[in-house]
Amino acid sequence: MTSSVTDTHANAPQRRLYGRRRGRPLRAGQRALIETLLPQLCFALPESGALDPRRLFDRSIREIWLEIGFGAGEHLAYQATAHPDCGLIGSEVFEPGIAHLLTEVKDRPLANVRLFIDDARLVIAALQPQSLSRAFILHPDPWPKERHKKRRIVSRETLDDLARALRDEGELRIATDDPDYGDWIAERLAAHPDFVALPTDPRPADWPPTRYELKAQAQGRTARLFLCRRRARSAPA
Repeated sequence: MTSSVTDTHANAPQRRLYGRRRGRPLRAGQRALIETLLPQLCFALPESGALDPRRLFDRSIREIWLEIGFGAGEHLAYQATAHPDCGLIGSEVFEPGIAHLLTEVKDRPLANVRLFIDDARLVIAALQPQSLSRAFILHPDPWPKERHKKRRIVSRETLDDLARALRDEGELRIATDDPDYGDWIAERLAAHPDFVALPTDPRPADWPPTRYELKAQAQGRTARLFLCRRRARSAPA
């Protein structure tokens, strides 16, 4: 597996990545996983052309799913375990979260996980058209200050790139417990011509709450869920 935690797509626009990369010092076992297992799972973007995500895996994969900002990785590990025939790509830069997911990958073990340790917008932009079947953006940083809202991952540009990368009828799942960000997401999804909203009540059985969501619930905050389907593309004239 090609591995570098700093490689980026040569032709992609360079972006400033906000948010923390490091937290508390890692334990020795976690550091060992960063040094040994992570290079086997992470990948660099091609220097030219689009990324074919199926080529990241060593066996036949039915579908490719992408989780943008996987946090501690428990949701990605759940999906990878429940759907061994799907390839799960996770993008995250927070080192403790990466280490936690690597522990899950080692212990389960999981052969259908690959990682992009950089700005998720770069990998979305690099993906081949219609190469994803499902994408997740679960509890992204809300950037609540007015001057920081331009940093929010849910934007028209990101939705455009996801609409291009998702196959027809592919799913986009988003969650937030921040009321203002919930309204922001709802407005942008409603305005996007390529996404159709689907009901989230009852909650899909294969959408478990993340560790962050459970903590928010304990503090009295309710998660707002968004489930969308990618509209079928018009047939060429």
